Amino acid sequence: MVSREHKRVALHEKLQLLRAVTRSHALNKTSILQDASKYIEELKKKVDMLNQEIECTQSSIRDKALPDVTVETLQRGFLINVSSMMSYPGLLVSILEAFDQLGLSVVQARAACTDSFHLEVVGGDIVETMDAHVVKQAVLNAIKVCSGTIED
Repeated sequence: MVSREHKRVALHEKLQLLRAVTRSHALNKTSILQDASKYIEELKKKVDMLNQEIECTQSSIRDKALPDVTVETLQRGFLINVSSMMSYPGLLVSILEAFDQLGLSVVQARAACTDSFHLEVVGGDIVETMDAHVVKQAVLNAIKVCSGTIED
């Protein structure tokens, strides 16, 4: 008898706790459970909305972080401009290594790598078959590798 009474009291306490958490004004078990079910559904909707907001925010951050790379063909080389709202450790080195792999020597360069990243490079000694698109792709790949956004 004591065990049955103990279980009944424990169940009553748990229902009262559930009633308090869900802010239910119901008095019977069924109504408390229905209110709890509605409360859970509301929480699920809030979680979905927050997940959508997080996804939009992350997408916005990614869009802002995308670098702006322009490459102009000069008479004996290229003028390369790189601007990004974000700077990553080793980004300048990664881009310069990409130039080296292309066989593109740096004639003149200006760089700022604090909170954002800006680089202006005049590259010379080009191979005749190299065009601006190849240089731009090499710079973009170097940025992807350095920022960790490259897909394996």
